[in-house]
Amino acid sequence: MEMPEVKACEVEDCAYNRQRSCHALAITVGDPRRPGCDTFFGTSTKGGDPDNVGGVGACKMADCRHNVRLECQAPGISVGYVEDAASCLTYAPA
Repeated sequence: MEMPEVKACEVEDCAYNRQRSCHALAITVGDPRRPGCDTFFGTSTKGGDPDNVGGVGACKMADCRHNVRLECQAPGISVGYVEDAASCLTYAPA
């Protein structure tokens, strides 16, 4: 299985965001209540591999139509703000 890429990330104050692109090796999405980016880390220090495009390593949103056995099957996702929280904008309830 290929890990879906984080195609865009609007959360510029995240440590893994450079020029609106995610550079974490893999992110985790969600908790049982909301599709938040659990990998979000607000700091001025930049982390991750600048040559890497982030992927979705795990998704805890079992009710999402892209979720199969807690793995994201979307071709790619976007991350942005929902109510001031970094969230998966591709989340779609089944």
